[in-house]
Amino acid sequence: MLTDRFPELKGLILDMDGVLWKDSKPIGDLPYIFKGISDLGLKVVFATNNATKSIDEYQQKLASFGVQVEPEQIITSAIAAAKYLQQHYPSGIWVYVVGSASLKDTIHQHGFQVCDDAERNSAQIVLVAMDTSLTYEKIRNAATQIRQGADFIATNMDATFPTPQGLLPGAGACVAAIATAAEKQPLLIGKPQTLMYELAFQTLGFAPHEVMAIGDRLETDIAGAQKAGCLAGLVLSGVTDVTKAHHWQPQPDLIARDLTELIYA
Repeated sequence: MLTDRFPELKGLILDMDGVLWKDSKPIGDLPYIFKGISDLGLKVVFATNNATKSIDEYQQKLASFGVQVEPEQIITSAIAAAKYLQQHYPSGIWVYVVGSASLKDTIHQHGFQVCDDAERNSAQIVLVAMDTSLTYEKIRNAATQIRQGADFIATNMDATFPTPQGLLPGAGACVAAIATAAEKQPLLIGKPQTLMYELAFQTLGFAPHEVMAIGDRLETDIAGAQKAGCLAGLVLSGVTDVTKAHHWQPQPDLIARDLTELIYA
């Protein structure tokens, strides 16, 4: 079992896409997996770069697979971005959001005004995430505001995300289009930056060396865990294959076929 190999382990930070599911298909028997985690006495938080869904939507998705969690256990790059804005900007300023309706709601709920296209010239921040309805007009509006002095922030730079049909374009593709047009690179909030890990450590109440972050993507999940100083567990159920895994340096602390094997083997 996992704690036999890592006796100081007290908590887990779990990525979701590619670890718990691919799109709407679970990866393994999730109630069985979480029973194993509970039997080991481990606390869990979920940390995903996906900014397209609300906390409530993630709760509902987990519940649909038989896993009940509290809202505070879920950390998204949208939540991390909103907290970053609260820490670094005055409330009430305008933010032009390229992303989902859920992301816009999250930013508004944290005290900021969200621009629509008609108000695009008043934005002081341009926040970009995965946008499945990205258009030339949105790219133009965002790039124009950045050139006029708006701060450029990205929730994450994941190039792709896993689905049962294969890899599809992710937030990184949307961010890259705007960065190219604006001729400027964004400030990155999500993994592999450490903010989401720091929020997770606070939620768990444990020191980094007592926590393992588990994910499927080397350049975000594993790089971020290593930067944050916690253990790094890689599962091969998402975007990374065994060849890429073995070429990554420094190596993850643990590599497993999927979360079931990682917990129970």
